Amino acid sequence: MNQIEIYTDGASSGNPGPGGYGVILRSGSHYKELSEGFRKTTNNRMELLAVIKGLEALNKPNQNVTIFSDSKYVIDAIEKRWVHGWVQKGFKDKKNKDLWLRYLDIAKQHNVKFNWVRGHNGHPENERCDELAVAASKNKELLIDSVFEVESAKGSLL
Repeated sequence: MNQIEIYTDGASSGNPGPGGYGVILRSGSHYKELSEGFRKTTNNRMELLAVIKGLEALNKPNQNVTIFSDSKYVIDAIEKRWVHGWVQKGFKDKKNKDLWLRYLDIAKQHNVKFNWVRGHNGHPENERCDELAVAASKNKELLIDSVFEVESAKGSLL
């Protein structure tokens, strides 16, 4: 079974504001980049969505995956198992429920490990993911982060 490396980054201009994510998938000689931009979102949502989109891009289950991220929000919530406590408490007073549930659903299909990398520190793949995320956030045609926009309009983020 191949080892798959997924590098991720998220960005937003303003928090909330226009945002995007960037992902690199690499396994052996295979290499793929992914990115999308959204008109109104947050940095944490884009960091988490990058991880989700990377995992969702895998076309076979039960893969050995190492995710490299500069997001302490994402890595700590998973590695320190905070997200499981949030699930038990129904995400009371926690943001991004929609994305966390989506992450938990896709992550259980693979053997996932995380490595934290220091952002903006010259790590080539992290720098490339940052470029992809920032460029995506500046696209003329931005997607709608509908859950975020609906919930922020209600004043009660998931």
